[in-house]
Amino acid sequence: LSADSRQFYREMSIGTAKPEPEELAAAQHHFIDSLSVSDDFSVGDFEREALILLDDIFKNREIAILVGGSGLFLRAVCEGLDTFPEISKETKHRVEAGEQSGGLAWLQNELALLDPEYLKVVDRQNPARLRRALEVCYESGAPYSGFLGGDKARRNFRCIYILLDLPRAELYDRIGQRVDHMMSAGLEEEARALIPFRHRPALQTVGYEELFDYFDGKTDRNTAIEKIKQHARNYAKRQATWFGKYGHWTPFNPDDREQIVAFIERKTKA
Repeated sequence: LSADSRQFYREMSIGTAKPEPEELAAAQHHFIDSLSVSDDFSVGDFEREALILLDDIFKNREIAILVGGSGLFLRAVCEGLDTFPEISKETKHRVEAGEQSGGLAWLQNELALLDPEYLKVVDRQNPARLRRALEVCYESGAPYSGFLGGDKARRNFRCIYILLDLPRAELYDRIGQRVDHMMSAGLEEEARALIPFRHRPALQTVGYEELFDYFDGKTDRNTAIEKIKQHARNYAKRQATWFGKYGHWTPFNPDDREQIVAFIERKTKA
């Protein structure tokens, strides 16, 4: 099951580094290419559909693999979503007005004042995440981060948490290589085809937003590519911070496959 919330979208293949066709053919995959960028699909929708799917999988198998980079989507399945206050229309309009007048920078600066802890781990280039956090802050009068990490939901399965981790320098080098590969594979053309959907939440993503700025003449092509690399490194750093907050993840170098398999076998027998 893919918990990478951007790999769900059929039109976003190169920029989300989806598995190659031969990898998809080697084992059954779920959620990849399951949506269009014009579809609405929340983390709550994912939690509900993933749990239904897991119930079906566990009728015939003992193990399912949930993989991805979207920490919130992983937590939703394994631990359940946190409870938040209902957001009033007035609060939504307040945040919308601020964003319209000040853009992404306003969202970032406002959240820095109201919840600096959450700003350390959230994707700062994702307006939808920032917008949601501000709505909760305004509505409740309390930091968004204070609503996170509540009581875990009861599940009829047990999770084994594995974190694929690399030394920072090697990780950043791989990120640079991956961006270069994406550009060679046609990311620019893929992004151009998605211009009509650029304001959809799915497209508020590293790799696409920077190219949209290039298409608008706000920057040149080389600068856009360097910004993609920089923003991807920033995102990887925030991911490391996010996963580091939850101590139940066991880190492994992704090349240590035998150790990972042995760890899984040991845990499943426990």
